[in-house]
Amino acid sequence: MPVPTQELKLEIVNVATGRPLGAGATPAADGTLVVRDHPKDGPRPELWQFTPVPGSQDDPVYVIRNAAGGKVLDSPPAAGQGVRQSDASGKKGQQWRLVPVAGEAGLYVIEGAADGTVLDLDEPGKDDTRVVLSEYDDLAESQRWRFVPAEPERTSDLVLDWAPLSHWNSRQSWRLTHHKSALRPAPEATPSFSNVLLVLEKYGSDQDAAGWKNDAVTPSPAGEPGRWAGVGARFLADTEGTGRADIVGIRSTKGAVTSSSRGDGTFDDESPLHQGVATPNPADLWSVVDLTGDGRPDVVALCTGGVRVSAQGEDGAFTPEGGELVLKAFGHGKQAGGWLVDKHPRFLADTTGDGRLDIIGCHDDGLWVSLQDEEGTFAPLADEPALPAFGHSEEAGGWLVDKHPRFLADTTGDGRLDIIGCHDDGLWVSLQDEEGAFAEPLYVLDEFGVDQGWNSTGEHPRFLVTTTRDGVPDIVGFGPHGVVVARGRGDGTFEPARLVLNDFGQDQGWTGAKHLRLLADVTGDKNPDIIGFGNEGVWVSHNNGDGTFEQAQLVCRGFGYNEDAGGWRVDRHPRFLADITGDGRVDIVGFGGPGVHVARNLHRRFRTR
Repeated sequence: MPVPTQELKLEIVNVATGRPLGAGATPAADGTLVVRDHPKDGPRPELWQFTPVPGSQDDPVYVIRNAAGGKVLDSPPAAGQGVRQSDASGKKGQQWRLVPVAGEAGLYVIEGAADGTVLDLDEPGKDDTRVVLSEYDDLAESQRWRFVPAEPERTSDLVLDWAPLSHWNSRQSWRLTHHKSALRPAPEATPSFSNVLLVLEKYGSDQDAAGWKNDAVTPSPAGEPGRWAGVGARFLADTEGTGRADIVGIRSTKGAVTSSSRGDGTFDDESPLHQGVATPNPADLWSVVDLTGDGRPDVVALCTGGVRVSAQGEDGAFTPEGGELVLKAFGHGKQAGGWLVDKHPRFLADTTGDGRLDIIGCHDDGLWVSLQDEEGTFAPLADEPALPAFGHSEEAGGWLVDKHPRFLADTTGDGRLDIIGCHDDGLWVSLQDEEGAFAEPLYVLDEFGVDQGWNSTGEHPRFLVTTTRDGVPDIVGFGPHGVVVARGRGDGTFEPARLVLNDFGQDQGWTGAKHLRLLADVTGDKNPDIIGFGNEGVWVSHNNGDGTFEQAQLVCRGFGYNEDAGGWRVDRHPRFLADITGDGRVDIVGFGGPGVHVARNLHRRFRTR
């Protein structure tokens, strides 16, 4: 577990006894500190906050404050006495370092900044055990501590329902009515999202809605909208260059089909997007992106023979039918390299900053790159990988798709994308130079890896996004204890990871099997917010603009796991955040049993049909 910021309240639990740290007397009083049991029906354990000492960024030092009374953790006044809490004075004896225990994810030694002694336990007492300072002993479990976040404080926006209206001419529309039940309305709350409306009885998992099976959608690097989708997938993409997201589905019998956004939160009926593929191969991957930067999206498919592209002409048609084979690589056939979904991630990204998307992939032996030139031609692959690292084989690092996420992002501001990956031991970065060569990977952070408790990509999603307006990408992850952020320094390295929000983690009941967690700009301020599809519905934590996030608010009572929130399931009901109206703010679109459901983003304005 990374070191938390001062906003969070945590229990400090001794590993040897399993008991939390607290005051021997009342929480607000001066006096000796102890660890003791807390019966379920008794007072809750005391909570503490960690405040960084100014000027200690390179060697972080903290003041540890009791959240109940404001007293701080203090060294004993004399030899043989116990650790105590007292009023803050700024002296060195009230400052502490948090030293991770090697090989033990989430465990720390609390070391005094004054003399290097560490928090330990005295001989057990009758009811509690006094806390003392001792010389460090790497075998002493009594010197190890775990930080447990308190329950998150949650609120709810005003929640709005759709109510159907019938007109004399048989036309239907909807009006908004207030949902009476709410968790706890925030002061002066303004509705963020409307409640859920079924807008199209297509693309659903029920047989009446064509019986779509769960999709195989692979997110693009840094959580950007472009993605690869397999047969049976449903996703959102701007297929017409209007600035509005349309529905795209990959049918097993018809190829790609689409339903265009009408701009009011509804969609047209299904129509073919791409002709010429009567029976798509189940191993093919599809994407709809603007390859050349001309404002018109293209259909890209990774097929048996390699990469096929159907460009969109001025008339809106995608040609040629079936796509043109533009590169004999990155495909699942032997002649195209034998690239497999469960082993070899592939990306579409502008690696050089020229406005055109290139194709990048991590195969067994490392990183391979095909650049797109001004004529729209993709270069054949070289004889050797661009970087013999970040690959599936042991020689290239033993990177696994289900454990080790890899990203492409410009971490230095030079306009070229670097590769960043989370392996067992933590974070690795390879920088791209002006000539397009990738440097030997550098180990930059002991966080976000399997050894630190990030067991899988599904259970602990990680994103590389810019959380502030400085333009430098940061790492945001949903760890065991909540939301963790490591700010980018702009030189390919990252600041120490910090736990910034006690929510959206395993400790708060979020699991990859039940709950989606995403990042998107909900408010239109260019900063990504956290969106979680939880049990009760959709929760949003707004970005504060400094790498931290507000407490979560319930903004929509739908799209959730519980039956009264729709009974949505990760393995059957994909959900997305996309602007389907063109107003610059993302809406919620989900593919449920009967069809397409929408919750409109109301933050800026709202109009009924």
